[in-house]
Amino acid sequence: MLNRVYRLIAPRTFEPVQVEVPDGVLQVVVRPTYLSICNADMRYYQGKRSAEALAKKLPMALIHEGVGVVVRDATGAFERGESVVMLPNNPHEADPHIAENYLASSEFCGSGFDGFMQEYMVLPPSRLVRLPEGVDGTVAAFTELVSVAMHAVSRFDVIAHEGRSVVGVWGDGNLGFIVSLILRMKYPGMRIVVFGRNAYKLNDFTFVDETRLTYEAGDGFAVDHAFECCGGDGSASAIDQIIDVIKPEGAVSLLGVSENPVPVNTRMVLEKGLRLFGSSRSGRQDFLDTIALYEAHPEILSYLAALVGNVVEVGSVAQITQAFEADARKSMGKTVMKWKM
Repeated sequence: MLNRVYRLIAPRTFEPVQVEVPDGVLQVVVRPTYLSICNADMRYYQGKRSAEALAKKLPMALIHEGVGVVVRDATGAFERGESVVMLPNNPHEADPHIAENYLASSEFCGSGFDGFMQEYMVLPPSRLVRLPEGVDGTVAAFTELVSVAMHAVSRFDVIAHEGRSVVGVWGDGNLGFIVSLILRMKYPGMRIVVFGRNAYKLNDFTFVDETRLTYEAGDGFAVDHAFECCGGDGSASAIDQIIDVIKPEGAVSLLGVSENPVPVNTRMVLEKGLRLFGSSRSGRQDFLDTIALYEAHPEILSYLAALVGNVVEVGSVAQITQAFEADARKSMGKTVMKWKM
């Protein structure tokens, strides 16, 4: 079977290549339908990774958030025409203590291995999860990002102590929005306070109890636990403020990705006895939990729809570039490609 893969060969330069897929492999052939652009994809596209990283990982097909339709299944797990979420993490071993998304041997689409910008994806059935009927494809496209937030909240549920009256979320972007939304659905009695730098973004957090600009913490304000969803240049100031306002023995979930080392006030971490834990990517169970959340709380899909920004129909390499350039100009939300390649 011949397949066409659309690889980034240099910043802002895509090239189609034809590859041979071995016949007779017991896998599922999926036609991608909606693909969502992530900040990690943009760092490769704009050349914002180090020269060493770009030289090591390119050429590579981008995108690790997407859904598709089953074309053929040699395993019998899926029916032709079923809508599925594609899982980008491909583990090669199991460890009783380490989740699949943290194993060094796991492959991750769009990070050293070809992502979903292909004519067809050929995947084992374990790397696919059925979508409920009626879910908008533009929303379902970034289910992977929702599963990352679900993973962090699930880890919080295990690590954080049971005093959870007030939880703070730092970050007014897509990840902060989704983490706050999952917290609201899973813990309806919890008081959720979101901190951000942009009032117009905070206006979209209609489902939380309170929003504050970062300079409005105020004397005497405190949270039991916190999520840091800023990343980049905002990580340092967010972590510093969290350490300042969190109560002793609170848990701090770190999700924001930064290219540079971030200083941490370890003196106060020690004095307060804080627990800092990182969460990255997600595994199959997180996807299953996310789909279960969609089914139990269908209203979550309406909230997530507010994150859909640009929807670009893509049927040529030039239109792929248009979609990425549109994403580079956005201030909030997700750019989704309606994949027609």
